Formats: sequence, structure tokens, C-alpha cells
Amino acid sequence: MTETCTTTKRFALGQIVITPNALDHLDPADIGACLRRHACGDWGNLDPHDVTENERSLQAGFRLLSAYTDRHGTRFWIITEADRSYTTILLPEDY
Repeated sequence: MTETCTTTKRFALGQIVITPNALDHLDPADIGACLRRHACGDWGNLDPHDVTENERSLQAGFRLLSAYTDRHGTRFWIITEADRSYTTILLPEDY
């Protein structure tokens, strides 16, 4: 997994939480790298429409979603709430 974020944070992450399932399946280094990517607006593996929605949501103060794949091929999401109070790391089946 390559970390591509070289800019500063674009928004606050708030309290970071992770589902037990995600904690059991994801590598901690991948989690940290992807949290940094998420915070600087590298939304990961999203289609162009969802990237555009995230950029709008960033300006309007709505929820932000990123999708990543860890070193073992496990897909996971990072969601920051609209009020930026919480960021949750979860697997799609945890939603």
C-alpha cells in the first residue's frame, strides 16, 4: 500500500473509532496510512461521482466517505461525520 497524501489535513477527524470486525481484519499500519490520506482529501477507491460528492460535502459540511483496500486485499471504509465529531473505520459488512 502506497501512501499518496503529501498535503496538510483538510478537515478535523474528531474522535477516531473502529468496529471490532475492522480491528480484527486490518493491518494497523494500513489504518494509519489511510486515515492520513482521508484527512487530506485522498478519497481512495471511489468513482468520480463519489469524489465530486465528497468535495461538495467538504465545502458544505456534510459526511465524508473514503474507500481503501489494505495490503491483504480487504476493502474498508473511513467515514467522518458531518459535524466532524467522529471518524469511523469499518468494513462494508459492518455498515
